Amino acid sequence: MSDNYSFFGAIEKSFDKAAKFTKWDTGILDQIRQCNAVFQMRFPLKRDDGTIEVIEAYRVQHSHHKTPCKGGIRFAAEVNQDEVMALAALMTYKCAIVNVPFGGGKGGIKINPKKYSTFELEKITRRYTSELIKKKFIGPGTDVPAPDYGTGEREMSWILDTYTAMHPGEIDAAGCVTGKPITQGGVRGRREATGLGVFFGVREVCNMPDIMGKLGLSVGVEGKNVVVQGLGNVGYHSAKFFQDAGAKIIALAEYEGAIWNKDGLDVDAVFNHRKTTGSILNFPGATNFKESSEALEMECDILIPAALENVIDGDNAPRIKAKLIGEAANGPLTPEADEIFSAKGIVVIPDMYLNAGGVTVSYFEWLKNLSHVRYGRLEKRFTENMNSHILGQIEELSGKKVKENAREMIMHGPDEVDLVYSGLEETMINATHEIMNLWKDNPDIPDMRTAAYVVAINKVATSYAELGIFP
Repeated sequence: MSDNYSFFGAIEKSFDKAAKFTKWDTGILDQIRQCNAVFQMRFPLKRDDGTIEVIEAYRVQHSHHKTPCKGGIRFAAEVNQDEVMALAALMTYKCAIVNVPFGGGKGGIKINPKKYSTFELEKITRRYTSELIKKKFIGPGTDVPAPDYGTGEREMSWILDTYTAMHPGEIDAAGCVTGKPITQGGVRGRREATGLGVFFGVREVCNMPDIMGKLGLSVGVEGKNVVVQGLGNVGYHSAKFFQDAGAKIIALAEYEGAIWNKDGLDVDAVFNHRKTTGSILNFPGATNFKESSEALEMECDILIPAALENVIDGDNAPRIKAKLIGEAANGPLTPEADEIFSAKGIVVIPDMYLNAGGVTVSYFEWLKNLSHVRYGRLEKRFTENMNSHILGQIEELSGKKVKENAREMIMHGPDEVDLVYSGLEETMINATHEIMNLWKDNPDIPDMRTAAYVVAINKVATSYAELGIFP
């Protein structure tokens, strides 16, 4: 990857490629592609050893066509303004495609969290939150952060605590951030949401006979050979859901290297092996690859890059042998890689909607915080009682008893996690069909990413037009 590569520039390239297939005025298109607000901050941190360090951090609001803005906060040494702007732009398009009524935002703190104590990380997170509050860059109706690379439930609870302390009596304060622990107003199913969304999206494409026919693959995910790069939250859950659906995980890659077994790997066993040994390498029965990138080039049906951006570029794209690529990470392919795959007939399911499971379930969490009631609380028992009554009537009329496992399934009233999974499945299926139908109706559109951008641009531009900003 060249030093002058711009992630935001790559997003703009993809945007411009898609904009040609829309009817919107260039002024509207210019407004959509720009970042509306960029907040760059520096603040001091007193380290545990008494030294002072200056922390660099960002929050970007890409679009205000809908409010609040929404997007994660990442803690990583590589964080820079270009990356945060790019990720904020992706959030705008992602939310538009999956019909989540948010504008795009993103945050980043330029630190390697592994090099800081828990107390130092808490100080950094709370100070960052108070800086956001000062500039009104956070709030349930203005901008709602979430976890991202290097952050999790712990950091989100620190953000919530800082926000509520500075906004006493604000009844909807819990909606200022999502990805919180369940006890702090989080929603069940949030942790695995992105990985599950990736699975639902790829499964839906695999269920399309015309696409599978072109790729020379059978319909469905069962029996497919899958390679997953990244065993973090998204990679682990993606791999697990594919495995549970009958796919074969033949290779797993992490930054320390990769492992391969043509008969398939047990995802949980590999995960526990890594927990114990600190590495996925030397897993019993698997072949080691020194370079993580070697796994990407393995013969497989489906490749899931679920680590960081730009892992597949113009250099290694010609060596990729997968027939279908599902972008679980943000921006794992460069525009050059896209061109190569398009020419080779490889279908790339783009990040901008495929990893929208996280923001979709964050939306459900935000709604839960604003409504102040847990999903399923009002209807669970009613549904169970009604189903029990219907089942009793059927058994009485037919004179036959329903089998016990079927009885349990029929009578089960939805818990919060059932409703969250169901809402996510509905969202991913609808988004997949919307993109695919537009692509089929416009044969000039070269790939699925461009089709996804066209869907996003049309929705954002329509919002702006209906707001009366552009008469």
